Formats: sequence, structure tokens, C-alpha cells
Amino acid sequence: MPNLKPAPLHLRRIDAARNMRRFYMLSVQPTLFGELSLIRNWGRIGTNGQTMVQTFDGSDEAGDAFGRLERAKRRRGYAAVEEKV
Repeated sequence: MPNLKPAPLHLRRIDAARNMRRFYMLSVQPTLFGELSLIRNWGRIGTNGQTMVQTFDGSDEAGDAFGRLERAKRRRGYAAVEEKV
């Protein structure tokens, strides 16, 4: 079983006309029991936001959920944040 997990993803959606400044972060982390957790964090930029954790038995399930959420957010207008070096 390959142990591939997607890199953490940080998305933003900013619309000044609607006073909208939102962020959405996704990451996959291992648990102490050999499972994988999909960690979602979202909210208004500048706040801590809300967090939700989903636990999956396999990396395929976690990867599928990660991809599904990423596609849904990109369809809604979220774009990746460019990393500063």
C-alpha cells in the first residue's frame, strides 16, 4: 500500500465588492492508530476560523476526499495562495 498523501493546500477567495475575504486549508495527517485524518480549516482571513477533522482507514479514501473538496472549492472561486520564499 503506497503511503502517498497530498501536500497541504491553502486557498483564498477575495471579493472586495462583496466584502468577502475567506480562506480554506486542507491537509492530510497520520493518526496514532495508523489511520489518516483530513483536516479542514476555514473562515474569514484574519480569524482562526473553524476546524473539522475526518478520519479514514486508507490513503485512497483520504486522497479522494481531499481531491473532491479541492475541486469543489476551486469551482466556487477559491485560488491557491502563492508561497513567499
